[in-house]
Amino acid sequence: MSKKLWSLGLLLLFALILVACSEDGESDTSTDTETEGETTETSASPQILVFGRGGDSTSLDPAITTEGESFKVTVNLYETLLNFGEQDTTIQPGLAEEWEVSEDGLEYKFKLRQGVKFHDGTDFNADAVIKNIDRWKAGAVEKFYYFNSMFKSEGEDIIKEVIAEDDYTVVFKLSRPQAPFLKNLAMSPFGIASPTAFEKHGDQFESNPVGTGPFKFVSWEPNTAITIEKFEDYWQDGLPKLDRVIFKVIPDNTARFNELVKGDIDLADGINPSDKTSIEGNSALQLIKRPSMNVGYLGLTNTRPPFDNKLVRQAVNHAIDKQAIIDAFFEGGAEVAVNPMPSSITGYNDEIKGYDYNPEKAKELLAEAGYDGAEIELWAMPVARPYMPDGKKVAEVIQKNLADIGMPAKIVSFEWATYLDKAKDGEADAFMLGWTGDNGDADNFLYTLLDKDTIGSNNYTYYSNDKVHELLVAAQSETNEEVRIDLYKQAQQIIFEDAPWVPLAHSTPLLAAKAEVKGFLAHPTGSDLLSNVSIE
Repeated sequence: MSKKLWSLGLLLLFALILVACSEDGESDTSTDTETEGETTETSASPQILVFGRGGDSTSLDPAITTEGESFKVTVNLYETLLNFGEQDTTIQPGLAEEWEVSEDGLEYKFKLRQGVKFHDGTDFNADAVIKNIDRWKAGAVEKFYYFNSMFKSEGEDIIKEVIAEDDYTVVFKLSRPQAPFLKNLAMSPFGIASPTAFEKHGDQFESNPVGTGPFKFVSWEPNTAITIEKFEDYWQDGLPKLDRVIFKVIPDNTARFNELVKGDIDLADGINPSDKTSIEGNSALQLIKRPSMNVGYLGLTNTRPPFDNKLVRQAVNHAIDKQAIIDAFFEGGAEVAVNPMPSSITGYNDEIKGYDYNPEKAKELLAEAGYDGAEIELWAMPVARPYMPDGKKVAEVIQKNLADIGMPAKIVSFEWATYLDKAKDGEADAFMLGWTGDNGDADNFLYTLLDKDTIGSNNYTYYSNDKVHELLVAAQSETNEEVRIDLYKQAQQIIFEDAPWVPLAHSTPLLAAKAEVKGFLAHPTGSDLLSNVSIE
């Protein structure tokens, strides 16, 4: 035998001895290191998070949707010029690293982050920002709901123009000052999309999303699951930590919780308050509380009889036992709503005490209004939302409350996307809905949900009051915070008297996860960034 073959034989024998030692547990030197071209079993195992949720997204183009199930996904696919804090709505750098504001509040200059790529490989730069703004401005009012709610007033474009000073500097020129302008830009609907992609896909872009976020789109099986995966060229080193996220639709809260207990999913939102104790007593699970910034309400379409009469709307406010609903379905995890926004929002009017539960007063108001006892349709939400854990059962309580004052109500519902579309179009008599704040500003509740400018977008009740409009537009343009607060308090007083809604509850939404899930921070906006999440 040649020396070369003899040496090779010794090497092979030595290798076999090392392997045997490792398998017997006597030596474990191979588990902590990797030879070139090899990976350990741990590093080869993909980090996959299965996120159970109550409803499907309606679109993966954040610019054309208004509901949280869509933003839950898109916040991980797209990025905005500015970010919010990890668990608050303070303004932080995003795709823009720095910004300057002119003294008159009419110009905002942003220095953009360099070296950022869209998922399709194209560059993020000033031109991409301008093309996104132009797309939103040129789009139909009824399609780009948020842009027109936040950046238009009385037909006027608040963003007059956006110009590029160079490849990585953009200047926004406004037609009038807008106090919450920076917070508005940080909202999920204004994620910057690849112009190459939205020009290529047109109306189909909503199912072919391309942003700069930590994850990129893989697939969407309607009403079943959306899958996204790690974007390898993401600009933040070491992120995301997960390789893949699957957003799985499980409409029933109890079924979703059971799948978590069985280990079929890793994270679940829309947890029933009644399951809180069970989670806290299970070492394999962790309870997660989302900071509260929401309102659940019963909307009364102001243009449809009998709710075109203010007295009838006031009667319904007296008829509903809000505390009983909270005791039965929120188990201490909510407070009775009085105003259209929670008390944590600056500008909340705490002098308004609300309508007390008073069926006899409700009957008197109905008689004064001349209500004829005609049956109404009461729309029940088909999905669990943070502000409404069980829409059907809450609707049954409201139905009983209304029957007690002589107002018969037939409960109806629709698939979630259809429900939203039909309610937006003013087809409901009374409907259950809610809102999770986008930016922590009073404008995002009062103007977005109840101004006449937003009828046909987020103002589902078709409520219109010229004085309220005057106050809210003035508050948008006012930079003195004390003056803004006073304007918002005045607007809330008028809204209270007009009673376009029955505000029901401000909840502390519950989520739960396996104990192995680390780094998940529930955001008050309901849009949870998953880039720092990992599974141990």
